[in-house]
Amino acid sequence: MSFKTTPLSDFVEVNPECITKAHSHDEIPHIDISSVSSGHFVETPKLLSLNEAPSRAKRIVRHGDTILATVRPNLRSFLFVREPEANTIASTGFAVLRAKENADPRFIYYAVIDRRFTGYLTNNTKGTSYPAVDTDTVLRGEIPDFNLQRQQAIASILSTYDDLIENNSRRIQLLEGSARLLYREWFVRLRFPGHEHVKIIDGVPEGWEKKRLIDIAELIMGQSPKSQFYNDKGEGLPFHQGVTNFGERFVEHKTYCTAKNRIAEKSDILCSVRAPVGRLNITLDRIIIGRGLSSIRSKSDHQSFLYYNLKEHFFKEDMIGGGAIFAAVTKKDMENQELLCPLTGVIEKFEYISNPIDEQIKILHNQNIRLKQARDLLLPRLMNEEIEV
Repeated sequence: MSFKTTPLSDFVEVNPECITKAHSHDEIPHIDISSVSSGHFVETPKLLSLNEAPSRAKRIVRHGDTILATVRPNLRSFLFVREPEANTIASTGFAVLRAKENADPRFIYYAVIDRRFTGYLTNNTKGTSYPAVDTDTVLRGEIPDFNLQRQQAIASILSTYDDLIENNSRRIQLLEGSARLLYREWFVRLRFPGHEHVKIIDGVPEGWEKKRLIDIAELIMGQSPKSQFYNDKGEGLPFHQGVTNFGERFVEHKTYCTAKNRIAEKSDILCSVRAPVGRLNITLDRIIIGRGLSSIRSKSDHQSFLYYNLKEHFFKEDMIGGGAIFAAVTKKDMENQELLCPLTGVIEKFEYISNPIDEQIKILHNQNIRLKQARDLLLPRLMNEEIEV
């Protein structure tokens, strides 16, 4: 690097606040390591009783903090914290970085998500089965030594992209929420078109049936290749072991594999079969799936209806339809899941509305991919002083 750098410790405090037995709140929103991906939540923080919270729920987070995963840093799990609830707590699997007075919080976030910083952390992990970096290693990492004015200018440019991404993400959430509300109105409350003229027999409209998943969908259970076939260079097909790289709706590719064992096809629904059981995503590409996932495809080409049906069925992580909690489910368990199946005409009326919603969600998602790519190309050039600000 031709420009001056300085240790991260010159600009931040790390883990400045931790909860104690005297913590004033009985419940805490908990940010677990599995709930954060690259710059966004995979799931919202879980509200936990303080007495029941895991021992790793320790780090207090505030507005403007950056949380950075110290376990397997190559997976790039990080988040800029915006307006959290006052009692929000992060796992000790994160380093909580709080900007000092000489630093802009957003600049700190961009400095540590720079792939060079990720590379530094990855090259300094300890342990093989659970590679991680300690706090001192994080603080020794070098970032550009810019004055506050330049930091703010860089942060302002890059945050424009993230603001657009966040706006699109909110639109995606609203669109999916509207489709799920429609599903519940028609197929849970049974107020579907023409319901006034249909008999309800034992809680089920006449002509509707409960069917096993295997009777209405193609199901593939994942199988993990040996790790020697994994890479992060884009060789082979994208590989997904479990929910680590699940997004808000679509999986994000970070690991690739050259051993093509179990394949999920484009538009397949992905369902986690190990804790948290029942978390769903969709793949927009042909991918390899590991033992933590299954892929599901409608036999009748009603993929949109099946997705929202499964979202309702797996109504809470680790829980299946009737409320039973599972640490893992087998192929037989999955095959035997019972889903309510309306008449084809009702499904087609639902998909007449849901398919355009799904397509708009896909468009917004692809816009976000392009925005992230543009931001990530710009970030190192700004940090290298290749672009004047």
